[in-house]
Amino acid sequence: MSNIIITGTSRGIGFELVKLFGEEGHEVLALSRNDQPCSELNMPNVTSLSCDITNRSDLKRITEFLTDWQHVDILINNAGSLLNKPFLEISAEEFAEVYKVNVFGVAELTKLVLPKMGKNSHVVTISSMGGVQGSVKFPGLSAYSSSKGAVITLTELWAEEFKETGPSFNALALGAVQTEMLEEAFPGYKAPVTALEMASYIKEFALNGNKMYNGKLLQVSNSTP
Repeated sequence: MSNIIITGTSRGIGFELVKLFGEEGHEVLALSRNDQPCSELNMPNVTSLSCDITNRSDLKRITEFLTDWQHVDILINNAGSLLNKPFLEISAEEFAEVYKVNVFGVAELTKLVLPKMGKNSHVVTISSMGGVQGSVKFPGLSAYSSSKGAVITLTELWAEEFKETGPSFNALALGAVQTEMLEEAFPGYKAPVTALEMASYIKEFALNGNKMYNGKLLQVSNSTP
């Protein structure tokens, strides 16, 4: 069984991932600003911590928790902030807030966890088709989609920097998945993939994808949106 950290676990894909890994018997640390949904699962192998990955004191609490873990096998950077607003109406503070979660928070948490990860460990960062160069783009998502492009490049850089010692780093660019976040971005749109279906794919990739891939972006999409 693996030791697994997942962010953004209060709803959608992150919540489904916690349940799937927990049911298989893995040790799971579920991180989200709202820790109640995962706490209410009452799984003995799931620890749910209230955590804002942009908050230094919250990150320190994670460091303290990890003193009890000898190693971390999988980190899934799933937490994300979405802003759907015309570019000319976005304030500098709003733009920065999206990057604080989607880029800087991801980088800080990854940096914190890396000392616990080895050659066979795997960091999976959840990106978006909107962040893929040449993909279909949508108005109003300039902050969100550009931040998701940034973590794709970070993934490639990390894989190069740690290629001798590990872990492996890969990014998954997701297309339309029926989640609360999709509803916020595209009200009324019905995606062809459920949160559970996508979580099932991500779970298998997190467990085994590093055997075949490192520093790669995989487009996991049959619809955009």
